[in-house]
Amino acid sequence: MVKIATSSDNHFDLNKVEIDSTIKEQAKYLKDQQVDYYLIAGDLFNDFQKSLAYVKQLSKAVAPVKVFFIAGNHDMIRNVTYEELEDGSWPGYLNNRFVDVPGTDYRIIGMNGWYDYTFAVNEDKTEAEFHRWKMAYWIDGLISQPMSDPDRERIVINNLKKQLQKAKIAGKKVILMTHFVPNQRFIHYTSDFRFWNMANAMMGSVHFQKLINDYRVDTVIFGHTHQRLKPVKINHTIYYNAAVGYHNRRHNEWQTNHFISEWQNQLKIFEIF
Repeated sequence: MVKIATSSDNHFDLNKVEIDSTIKEQAKYLKDQQVDYYLIAGDLFNDFQKSLAYVKQLSKAVAPVKVFFIAGNHDMIRNVTYEELEDGSWPGYLNNRFVDVPGTDYRIIGMNGWYDYTFAVNEDKTEAEFHRWKMAYWIDGLISQPMSDPDRERIVINNLKKQLQKAKIAGKKVILMTHFVPNQRFIHYTSDFRFWNMANAMMGSVHFQKLINDYRVDTVIFGHTHQRLKPVKINHTIYYNAAVGYHNRRHNEWQTNHFISEWQNQLKIFEIF
C-alpha cells in the first residue's frame, strides 16, 4: 500500500504565509499521516524560482516522503521562460515526465496544462476576442509565451497523448497531475455574471478532457479552480482537487483563519495498491 497526499493553489505569497514555520508544520503532518508521496498541482508563488526553493526546502524537511510538483499559471508569471517550463529538469519538477510507483502498477504523470478557450461554450467570441480579454483582465497576460493559447494547448495535448500511450504500452494505471481544470463538470456557467463566463476560456480544454476519457485514466489531480470540491468519479476517472485558495483583503475563500488548518482541511489523501 502506498499513501499519496495532494494539494494545490497554496498561494503562499498572496496569503502572506511565513514559509519556514509552515514547512516544518507541513512536513510533520505529512509524516504523521505516513504519506509516501506528496503531489503539488501548481500555484505555490507568483514566482517560479520561489516555488522551486520551497519544494527543495520541503523535500529536505519531509524526507523520505517524495515530493513532486508542476507549475500553475501563477508560478509561470516571473523568473521562468516558456522553454524552461517545457524542458526544465529541476528536482521534483514533473511536467511532461513520469515516475513509476514501486510495488504497484501505477505511474504518476505530470502535465502543467494550458487552455484553448473551448470551455467558454456560452460566449460567442473569436480567438482574437478571447485573447484581447485575457490580456486586459486576466493575470495570465503577464506570462510570456511564443505562440497563441490554442497553439500552446495543442502542444500540451500532443505531449499528454504520448505520455498516456507510453503508459498504456507499459501496462500502467495512470495518476495524472495537472494544474488546469481537466473536466467541464467543474466549470461554472452563469447567466448573470459575464466575467466568469469569459474567464472559463482560461480554465482548460475539452480536448484534454477527451484524452482522459479515451485512455480511461484512473486518477486525476488538479487545481486552478478554488471551489471546495469533494473527490468525484466521472466515467472511469476519480478526480481530486485540493486547492487552498485565497485569504486576503480582496478574496477570502477560507473556512478558517489559519493556513495550516486550511491546508489540512483541503489536503486529499488516498491509497494505491
